[in-house]
Amino acid sequence: MNKRNESEDSGRRQVVKFSFYRVDPSWRGLPAQEREAGKRELMAAVEAFSERLQVRSYSVVGMRGDADILLWQIGERLEDIQLLAAAINGTAMGQHLTMPHSFLAMTRRSVYVSQPGSRQRTELHPSESKYFFVYPFVKTRDWYQLPLEERQKMMEEHIRIGRKYPSVKLNTTYSFGLDDQEFVVSFETDEPADFLDLVMELREAKTSLYTLRDVPIFTCIAMGLRETLDALDGLQTVTNLASQRSNNGVGWTPVASLGDLTDGRSKVVYAGGEQVALFNVGGAIYAVANRCSHANGALSDGTVEATTVTCRYHGSQFDLATGQPLCGPASRPISRFEVQIEGGMIYVGQLESMSDQPAGGPP
Repeated sequence: MNKRNESEDSGRRQVVKFSFYRVDPSWRGLPAQEREAGKRELMAAVEAFSERLQVRSYSVVGMRGDADILLWQIGERLEDIQLLAAAINGTAMGQHLTMPHSFLAMTRRSVYVSQPGSRQRTELHPSESKYFFVYPFVKTRDWYQLPLEERQKMMEEHIRIGRKYPSVKLNTTYSFGLDDQEFVVSFETDEPADFLDLVMELREAKTSLYTLRDVPIFTCIAMGLRETLDALDGLQTVTNLASQRSNNGVGWTPVASLGDLTDGRSKVVYAGGEQVALFNVGGAIYAVANRCSHANGALSDGTVEATTVTCRYHGSQFDLATGQPLCGPASRPISRFEVQIEGGMIYVGQLESMSDQPAGGPP
């Protein structure tokens, strides 16, 4: 294969940037109106790049002491990454932000994965997972001196371990010559415990002998940019907590428009800190915990027949009306949620037992 064909086969390459921002504590002392204006200006700056960059926002508040926000940017040109950073710096809020950590990378095909679909690895497709783990990665020089066949064998063990955790999605990007690290690895999941177990098991793999550096590690929580910025001063959080208390603990959460969930469709939403799968079955709306109780596969990706959903990963089946397992390997039920429809909106509330159901509908 000539070089031109190799390039075509590699697929479209993307530029990827992980920008961690920290807000100066003095910003929280500004008048609320001034903080609000700064948030709106920064949001407008990011929105102006929506046709050139895919920007995902995450809160790091409470997770680390040296960063508050992550903006995960995916695009085609280095210039767009630079222009967005300049635009943020030029906002009123940008005057109060520093960037203590910054990782630049690109996508490319892995030399260790040769399946037909591997060219898709040159394009990132972020999921809707709630948690995001990011860290820079550097291998020892000894690794690159090993024969490719020996590295391939060790990487196959590495890949096999990763496949044991279907709830964790890996994104590998490459920084050779672009930044200080060699790779930036990021993981999307709704189950932090699965990620912890995955990392522990990977420590026992032979590839770990050739790890030179894999810190700092960032634990991030997915939020819209508005919510990410609101977490910086906490005012909206305080307001929400007060609203929940005044609602006498009913805990109904608006999660989706009824028009977004037509017959036969499923949708992933969040309520009470949990990921919930909504299903429209013949006009009836069912809400259950999205993760299979066997291996945490996403039930929203499964197939539905009548009121039975089948997990696409290992074939476990659950009754959407009761949450009970109908067919293994799953043996434990999944949580289900009470559903209310009001004003064209779908509301969910945690359902633990029939006697525990809150009275009345959503607020």
